[in-house]
Amino acid sequence: MVGASALFALMGAGVKAASAHYGAGEMVLARSAIGLVLMALVMRWRRIPLASPVPRLHLARSISGTVALCLWFTAIGGLPLATAMTLNYMSSVWIALFLMGGAVLLAPERRSGPALDGRLVAAVMAGFAGVVLVLRPTIEQEQLLHGVIGLASGLLASVAYLQVTALGRIGEPGERVVFYFSLTGVVFGAGYALWSGGFSPHTTEGLLLLAGIGALATAAQWMMTRAYATGATMGIAALQYLGIVFSSLLGLWLFDEGLSATALAGIVLIVGAGVAATLLRERPRSADSTLGDG
Repeated sequence: MVGASALFALMGAGVKAASAHYGAGEMVLARSAIGLVLMALVMRWRRIPLASPVPRLHLARSISGTVALCLWFTAIGGLPLATAMTLNYMSSVWIALFLMGGAVLLAPERRSGPALDGRLVAAVMAGFAGVVLVLRPTIEQEQLLHGVIGLASGLLASVAYLQVTALGRIGEPGERVVFYFSLTGVVFGAGYALWSGGFSPHTTEGLLLLAGIGALATAAQWMMTRAYATGATMGIAALQYLGIVFSSLLGLWLFDEGLSATALAGIVLIVGAGVAATLLRERPRSADSTLGDG
């Protein structure tokens, strides 16, 4: 997961550099096309059929994930790299908010037990306090629109994550999930590029950046999948937030993007809230156990 976080941060740096040459749609198209080819080869090698018994769930997951990716790439082009990465990583906080909403809706049907975990409420509040701190300097830089876009990318990413979980629970192969996600990304990326002004002329630097974005994203995705398959889920999820640290260092080194003390405090709050929400989701509190129990 440490390696995956570093590669995702490098991919984000590639997206930011490529934003000078291409629009978000073109970058999503390139990233998805490389993933599509690789997944098609893997599925052929492992003899995984394309047909799925749940095509609608694949469609919903692919659309939400692809739109989230388009929004995230758009935000990276207009925000400091660490800020865009942090807003996208708000997905854990959004999921916690969804769980809270579900608990409120189900509360009348429960005869005993609290409807909400107060710690989860605190984590969500801390996460949104962090968003306010992160976006406050963004507003002053007249980049509010990109900040809202980055926040929306995290919201849709949380929806996509829940749908991936549902697909996994019914036994859908991960390769098929990624294949249809990549296929949808090719279609949406091409449509987004045409809608936003068409395709840009290529340069050697631009082509290398596009190839790097696709290769880094595919390698990072494989490493992350491997990490979750072989490691402790909670520890792996917490390590994922190292991507924000790597992005901060890359932004400072490559793009001279310094962060204000307010923005840094907001990032710390969001990371802490995301880790706490993940721990609370994976280890629900019982009557005679605590968060630290195995």
